[in-house]
Amino acid sequence: MAREDLILDPASIDFDNVIAGLDAIQVSNPQRYEMEQLTGIVYDDVEAGVCAGYLDIAQDAFWVRGHMPGMPLMPGVLMCEMAAQVSTWYVVKHDLMPGKRMGFGGMDEVKFRGIVRPGDRLLCVLKQTRYRPNRMLVCAFQSFVGTNMVAEGVIRGIPLPDEI
Repeated sequence: MAREDLILDPASIDFDNVIAGLDAIQVSNPQRYEMEQLTGIVYDDVEAGVCAGYLDIAQDAFWVRGHMPGMPLMPGVLMCEMAAQVSTWYVVKHDLMPGKRMGFGGMDEVKFRGIVRPGDRLLCVLKQTRYRPNRMLVCAFQSFVGTNMVAEGVIRGIPLPDEI
């Protein structure tokens, strides 16, 4: 992929400058335990509509034992979940849907371009492409291990009802 097609160059990310760690993420994101797919937020530019978060893939992540014994590969659905969690943090942090919880509204054009293994650091970069207040947020996302793109797509977030 050409550099101009990147939302953000993954080589430019300073992982020593964490904007929000797990405790801060838990304030906005309801996922816990095995479903927490974010370790930290390392980039946030509300003017550009760009945000980036990462996940350090544990050697004993819940999927390692069963998602291809002898050759553990992170399931693509968890990469998509990570994009959803980065977008939820972004929405809550910038109060784009006051008082609302976010949920999946859909995904388009998702492509998996590489593998993610235990011990990797997965970076997810997203860019807001469409926003309808209190209705929907659409973001393009790109995920990387190092500078290698492993996934990309478009994710749609919608507000969830107060009670399910």
